[in-house]
Amino acid sequence: MTSMLRRKAERIDDLAESGGTSLAADAVRRMLRNPVAITGAVITVLFVLLAILAPFLAPKNPYIPYDELRVNLRPDFIPGPMDGFVLGSDHRGYDFFSRLLVGAQQTLIVGVVATLIGLAVGMVVGGLAGALGGWVDTLLMRFTDILLAIPSLLLAISVAALFSQGTQWTVIIAVAVVSVPVFARLLRGAMLSQRSSDHVLAATALGVRRSTIVFRHMLPNSLGPVVVQATLTLATSIIDVAALSFLGLGDNDPSRAEWGLMLAQAQTLLDVKPSLAFYPAIAIVVVALGFTLLGESLREALDPKNRR
Repeated sequence: MTSMLRRKAERIDDLAESGGTSLAADAVRRMLRNPVAITGAVITVLFVLLAILAPFLAPKNPYIPYDELRVNLRPDFIPGPMDGFVLGSDHRGYDFFSRLLVGAQQTLIVGVVATLIGLAVGMVVGGLAGALGGWVDTLLMRFTDILLAIPSLLLAISVAALFSQGTQWTVIIAVAVVSVPVFARLLRGAMLSQRSSDHVLAATALGVRRSTIVFRHMLPNSLGPVVVQATLTLATSIIDVAALSFLGLGDNDPSRAEWGLMLAQAQTLLDVKPSLAFYPAIAIVVVALGFTLLGESLREALDPKNRR
């Protein structure tokens, strides 16, 4: 009898693995036929490439202003294109196009690190709640409910305000805290739904250890929604990073190139040179839109209900 149950459990595992592979292949095919997914992927890939290659693509050093003597002999701004200034300069003589490119790199690094930290902590919290249940689940979920009840930007501002000095890590930690309850709730719900699946019930009937069931059966089959949410969270993280920098809660070094900080520096110059605010704002919106389109398309593609 035991051997029969074991063979049945192995057969169910094989079916689950082949079904997961088939679902992934179908998802890729659906995304390749979806213009929205392609648009989001193109924007995302271009942004990542620009961020990685920014130091090589920048025509001038974004941290060294234009020659002070020549700046003093010119108006406050160098119009572009002139002397290699594609978008001109800001009011301090920095090449604006170069700073925009390097700002993409800074924004990507902070956004990705914050999302990964939030993902890691959220998976630990959600995994413990979903695997252990009982009072552990109740305690952890009530804590996440409290965090979810606070508007995300207000929560990020509150966390950032706890630090005496604004740094890049201040922004990273603040944005990561915002995403922790989202990932925790999502993984916990996915793992609870796996408890009643055939392969988990079969493994339980065979007396397989709980840790093996969690790490071999429940957790791998719960990662799909988490991956989708990570893509969507990266979009909101980029917006939150820019917002915190704009509000002066991050690293306020005026020579640092970061899109939110560039917006903050440009707000007093809107009537003189509005393009100083226009280009960073458009960059933030387009990049966030790209990750959002990609995440939503990925969610639809991985939904088993959409399989034909």
